Amino acid sequence: MKINCCLNKKTIKEVDQTVGILTVLAEENRLKILCALRGGERCVCDIWQDCGIPQNLASHHLKVLKDSGLIDSRKEGLNVFYSINKKAVNKFKSLLNNFLQYDKGKQC
Repeated sequence: MKINCCLNKKTIKEVDQTVGILTVLAEENRLKILCALRGGERCVCDIWQDCGIPQNLASHHLKVLKDSGLIDSRKEGLNVFYSINKKAVNKFKSLLNNFLQYDKGKQC
């Protein structure tokens, strides 16, 4: 039986988006940062200490997470505050659910 769920343009785009986000999330420090942000907005000065990583490494991972759209940032004076982008996370959850959801009568 041939599975044809990856033959249409919409599904191929969804696969690419899902792979992109999973690649971003497949790094331990980024998951730690997201965990630190679950409670709400945080300053980078708190994030790196809570995650037990150097400040420059935390900034690098925050940039990757921000570039992927998973987090937002805002500047207040000299401080930058980060928060989870709930809309992007919900979109990713929906995309991932499309691939993991089992429907006996449906191939994709």
